[in-house]
Amino acid sequence: MLDEATRTAILKLHEQGHGTRKIAHALDVARATVRQVIDSGSAAVPPLVRAELAEAYREQILELYARYEGHLGRVHEALGRAGAALSYPALTAFCRRHGIGTAPPAPAGRYLFTRGQEMQHDTSPHRAKIGEVVTAVQTASVVLCFSRLIFFQHYPRFTRFECKAFLAQAIAYFGGSAATCMIDNTHVVVASGTGASMIPAPEMLAFAERYGFTFKAHEKGDANRSARVEAPFHRIEKGFLAGESFTDWTDLNQKARQTCERWNAAWSNKLHASRRELFAAEQPYLKPLPLYVPEVYQLHTRIVDAEGFIHLNRIRYSAPYQLIGRMLEVRETLERVDLYDGPRRVGTHPRTCGPWDAYVIDPAHRPPRGQGLTRHRQPAPEEIEMLQLEPRVAPYLKALKRHVGDRRAPLRRLLAMLQEYPREAFLGALASAERYGLFDLDRLERMVLRQIEEEFFVLTPLEPESGNE
Repeated sequence: MLDEATRTAILKLHEQGHGTRKIAHALDVARATVRQVIDSGSAAVPPLVRAELAEAYREQILELYARYEGHLGRVHEALGRAGAALSYPALTAFCRRHGIGTAPPAPAGRYLFTRGQEMQHDTSPHRAKIGEVVTAVQTASVVLCFSRLIFFQHYPRFTRFECKAFLAQAIAYFGGSAATCMIDNTHVVVASGTGASMIPAPEMLAFAERYGFTFKAHEKGDANRSARVEAPFHRIEKGFLAGESFTDWTDLNQKARQTCERWNAAWSNKLHASRRELFAAEQPYLKPLPLYVPEVYQLHTRIVDAEGFIHLNRIRYSAPYQLIGRMLEVRETLERVDLYDGPRRVGTHPRTCGPWDAYVIDPAHRPPRGQGLTRHRQPAPEEIEMLQLEPRVAPYLKALKRHVGDRRAPLRRLLAMLQEYPREAFLGALASAERYGLFDLDRLERMVLRQIEEEFFVLTPLEPESGNE
């Protein structure tokens, strides 16, 4: 079919008095086509009119489309059961031409940013080969919108702790922060609301105030608003992670930082400069770093178990064996796990992200060889009181403790017997019980009672009444 410019040329040459043969030869078109254009007298391209197989089923298609909530595969199956001889491509083409379930794409917006105005932050799930194992990773990225300077790292998970730690690293890498940080309504930052009505979580708001920027969320569905940070994720996946193997998470993130340096220094044909060159013009407009930046850490409370370990994220970290049973404060950073007993740090370990149920042991936390992990427990109050009242009960008390273990009820009963019964009778019964290895306190009490019955329970015989002989 001839385009409008060719049809206009045919009509113009015809008006100048040229014949159809000469026009067809000049424009390299068929004489019949030239005659058709001259007969139509119009340069407008006529619409293409042809029968559509799906037109006869329009009403059914609209009804089925609503019933199956836009699933064209189900619509095609239902039409087939109804006897419609219609292929699936014909159905989708008909729906596309007539705007059934589709709408013309809206033009993408174009955003211009001044120096230091905005940085964009987002995350994306990827897979990386770490220690010869393909592992799911969360890629976090920040991009300065004016210079396109990028910084990205990888984590096994991405909570508010990782978010604050990552943003602190990114801002330190940039040497400052932009006035606004654009996010995508992620629950990691957002407490409630979306878009312009978004309210950040209190801890994230406090973090942003420390660095002098504010969080801002784009409207739902407006992904183009964060295109500065969205676009590099494909490059990270294909240009950095694909085909690479990393020894551990530290190696992965060190190489990610090296890649950032290389990409930021490379010439960009689109920007007509390197990102570093544009960043040199943007850096003076960034919010300066605070005078003091405390390290980001997550606070936990853990009890040292019987083996001398605290449990954190399914990893066991050793603690000084003298603190078994004590509650410690655990501060988790991206690189370390610090153990605090009150204000004093009693241990530190490199933070590990797997494998699960692994043990991280500091040899200094174990007792000297041959001493084991036996704890020297303080004697019970009942034991102390008994020894103060009568030191001669010590041998039997030691044997009784071996027999009953840590139970304090037998100690309390033995103390009560010591306090209530005559001392010598009690000690005599105790000596007999110790000799025969008797630790049944009911029987011990009966032995004491037998020894004192003649002294304390003597019955005076009744005198006969007068007159009754």
